[in-house]
Amino acid sequence: MKHTIKKGETLSQVAQDYRISLSSLLGANQIPNPNLIYSGQVINIPGFPDVETQPYKVLVSLNKRTLTLQRKNNTTVKRYPIAVGRMLSGTPTGDYIIINKAPNPGGPFGTMWMSLSKEHYGIHGTNNPSSIGKAVSKGCIRMYNRDVEELARTIPIGTPVHIQP
Repeated sequence: MKHTIKKGETLSQVAQDYRISLSSLLGANQIPNPNLIYSGQVINIPGFPDVETQPYKVLVSLNKRTLTLQRKNNTTVKRYPIAVGRMLSGTPTGDYIIINKAPNPGGPFGTMWMSLSKEHYGIHGTNNPSSIGKAVSKGCIRMYNRDVEELARTIPIGTPVHIQP
């Protein structure tokens, strides 16, 4: 899969975001010096499929507090209500992918956790269903447990996730 370096981003942070080693990232891109990267540079992320090959994509609207599952051809499969980050710990906007899934993570994460390619952020269930529709999380995207389980059964690892205001 391809990743475009953002302003101020380091290869070390990119490796952490995708939960891969810095050495595998350097090797996959034949980069001899990790300090010689630039904003806009496109690099390969080893171990993940190209997002263009994925059958689905996820669109998150923070303002509408919805998560929309779409097929590759842009047809909507389903729209889900969500909770998003509160003002001081907002949900990050941008383009990410699902990098792993963990059923029954425990605590406030409900019955399913799906990590985004942004360290510490994910799409997960909740142990507080009344929070759905509100801006109350620490930045993650919360869903009803039944909805996040359905989504996790549908989308594969590598599915692109676009989060917009």
